[in-house]
Parts: sequence; C-alpha cells; structure tokens
Amino acid sequence: MERHKEPVRQEREVLMKKILFAASEAVPFIKTGGLADVVGSLPKCFDKEYFDVRVIIPKYLCIKQEWRDKMKYVHHFYMDYLGQSRYVGILQYVHEGITFYFIDNESYFNGAKPYGDWYWDLEKFCFFCRAALSALPVIGFQPDVVHCHDWQTGLIPVLLKDKFREGEFFCNMKSVITIHNLKFQGVWDVKTIKRFTELPDYYFTPDKLEAYKDGNLLKGGIVFADAITTVSSTYAEEIKLPFYGEGLDGLMRSRAGSLRGIVNGIDYDEFNPETDTYIAQNYNAKNFRKEKIKNKKALQQELGLPVDEKKFMVGIVSRLTDQKGFDLIQCVMDELCSDDLQLVVLGTGEERYENMFRHYDWKYHDRVSAQIYYSEAMSHKIYAASDAFLMPSLFEPCGLSQLMALRYGTVPIVRETGGLKDTVEPYNEYEGKGTGFSFANYNAHEMLGSVRYAEYVYSSKRREWNKIIDRAMAKDYSWWTSAAKYQELYDWLIGY
Repeated sequence: MERHKEPVRQEREVLMKKILFAASEAVPFIKTGGLADVVGSLPKCFDKEYFDVRVIIPKYLCIKQEWRDKMKYVHHFYMDYLGQSRYVGILQYVHEGITFYFIDNESYFNGAKPYGDWYWDLEKFCFFCRAALSALPVIGFQPDVVHCHDWQTGLIPVLLKDKFREGEFFCNMKSVITIHNLKFQGVWDVKTIKRFTELPDYYFTPDKLEAYKDGNLLKGGIVFADAITTVSSTYAEEIKLPFYGEGLDGLMRSRAGSLRGIVNGIDYDEFNPETDTYIAQNYNAKNFRKEKIKNKKALQQELGLPVDEKKFMVGIVSRLTDQKGFDLIQCVMDELCSDDLQLVVLGTGEERYENMFRHYDWKYHDRVSAQIYYSEAMSHKIYAASDAFLMPSLFEPCGLSQLMALRYGTVPIVRETGGLKDTVEPYNEYEGKGTGFSFANYNAHEMLGSVRYAEYVYSSKRREWNKIIDRAMAKDYSWWTSAAKYQELYDWLIGY
C-alpha cells in the first residue's frame, strides 16, 4: 500500500497550479471599495488540491497596527528605480490559509490613506509592480499566472513581456488583468508615465500605452495581458460601446476574444442573516416571514423613525457618487417622500449628495434617515431591516450591495446595467418569476415607477412579495461559484 501512495503524491505535485494575485488592496488588511473584497475573499475558494493561490499588496502604514504586528519579515533587497537604489522589504502573513505578501517601502506607502494624490499614486504603483515581480525569485514563489487587478497593477503584464521576459524564472509566466471599474485608468502625460514605468519609447504608441496623447497604465495592462476579465458578463459587453468604454471601447472590441465577464461573489460566512452578530434578530429562508420584521422595528427605533412594521422601508448603502444614480433620486425625492415609505441611507462621498440627503432628513424627518458616515455594523442592520434595496446606478461593473440584499431577503430595485442586470431577475407577476424589480432607462420617473410597483406588491400582494424573497434567498452568489469560473480560465491559460 505504501509503495502505491508515493507516485500519486508526486503526480499531485506536478498538477499544482500556482497563482499570484497582485493588487492595491485586500480585506481584512486595507479596503476602500469592492476590489478589496474580491482580492481578500476569492483566493480562499479555489480547490486547494490543485491551486496554490497567494496575494501580494503594498504594506501601507495605514494598515491597522494589529495586522502589521502579525506580519513576519521574510527578506529585503535593493532595487534600482528612477536612478536610485530603493529598499524593498518583503513581509508575510498567512490569513485563513492564504499566504499574503506585503511589499514594504515607507517613503512610498506612508500616509493616512492608500490613495489620494494622483501623481504620487502613479509613481508608487509603478514602483510596486516592479518590486512585486522582483520579489518573486527572492521568496521562491514562481506563479504560472499573475492575476492583476485594475490600473494599479496594469504595468505588470507589460513588464512580463519586457524587462522580465529574458530570465528563465519569468519566461513562461502568464498574466490576467481584471477590470473592476474602467473609469479609473492611471493616466498622465506620456513623459511622466514613461519616466515612472522606465519603459522605452517603443511602448508609447497608440497601439500600446498611449491613449489620446497621454500615457495610460490600464491600457498597457489590457494590451499586454494574456487574458482580460471584468466583473460581470453584461459589463464585458457594455465596455465595447462608447458610452461605457471610457475611451477604450475600440481596444475592448479588438481584444474581445480574450475578454470574459465573471460575476463577483460575496463572502457567505460574513453576510449570513442566520449567524450575523450585527443584527437584532437572526433569521433564515424558512423563518424570515416572522423574524425579519424584528430587525426593521429595531432599526426604526435606533434611527428615531416611527416604529411601524407596515411601513415600506427602502435601504441604500453606497458610496455617494454620480455613478450610483443619486441625481435620479434627487429629481423625485419629494414625490418619493409623499408616499407612505421610509428611506434609510448610509454612506459618504460627494458633498452635494451628502448635503442632499441631510436636507431631506431634516425636511422629512419621519420618513428619511441619512447616516452620512460608513459603518460595517450599520450596513448589515440596513440589509437585514429593509424591505427593498435601491440601486439606480448609471453604470455598475458588478455591484456587491444587490448580492448582499438578495442574501438578506431584501428585494433589490435596480437599473438594468452591468452586474445589476446579470444578478437581479425582474419580477414577472404572470409567470411568478423574479428576485427583484428593475427599470431600463436612466430616467428618474422610470425609477420612481419601479419603486412604486415594488411598494404596491409589498402592501397589496404580500404572498407574492414573500415568494420573491424565497427566490432571492435561494440564489447562490458566493465566491465558490466565481472561483470555479476563474479556475477554468487559469486552466485554459496554463494549458491543462
């Protein structure tokens, strides 16, 4: 028996595929948006028998001390960059079975936030891309695929085809770039980008890193990556059109053969109404009819709204930016507040939207509660307490909030764009289908019509409403589903 085991083990070793996620943020260490959730949660869901997935991010000084204290020093070296010899420290921490590497350089990664100054951000992420690749032989990890995320790591696919191609260590390495939001591209004048990337003139032509006479880091990543993904199938189609393509629609069309959309997931352990410690009353798909309502009453009480379980409560948890469709809400807010509903808003962002919600909170204090800050606990309470969840986005590559709403049996009301269209099936009263409500055009009264239709089904057809919740809570948007699709992509790239 013993003799038989050995060859099997060796065979498995041969089949182990090594993947490196390179990104600018990852939960639980540092988070500014949905990107961090993807990079922190997705690696845990790969089949550990066949995939060794690790993550590399900068070691920011603004990472909480408790995490920084746990990181172990691995090695350091000096790297020539912009005419100076610069320190590159490598630290490591294993979190939930995944090895995270941190690139340390205090002059680059200091500051109270990971981003902030565009010019400085461009330099430090060009440094990070070069340092991350240079660190791999030092730590002895040779990935088959480097999976890059957004413009901050857009230089890596270019470097793999340029500076790093000669060496034996890197010559077979493949790269994938995931576009989380095409709006952000890492753009500056050619001279600056040339200096920061240290690439020769050859790369600064319209078919490579130049776009509209500027240097563009994300474009470099898209041109040179072996495969491109984005975070939903609809968004993968939309970015081939001028309206959504942010000036790169021609490039997206030319690379359509290498582009695929894979919907993000959410962490089903973290977002679970049955075990969530943040909410007043736990519930599940079987008992939500009785138990979910207790969360609504608790939140009404906490926020000083009239405690009334019959009120139709609409939740919003979002960055307050124009991408998220708040000008539609602004347009019909008075009409919305003339209805018998409660609107609960949580988030920060552009001052005009923050002040708009503050104003309506003052004007309709019994109907609108504006929480202009961000709190994880409060977001969970809103997902659990609300009857419906409003996301009227102008564009939405994937969107995670609607997935959380579905998980908590809170019915999404969304505009049919990007990931919202892919994940929320509109209610059809004739066929008894659907997990939410949607509207097609970017139009305030069309949105208002959808909210009012949802309100009507909620108050007049409660059995139908509960069936929508049944179908919503039965959906599986966990990371496991996404991971299986990424595994297929890696297999295709590596050639297994």
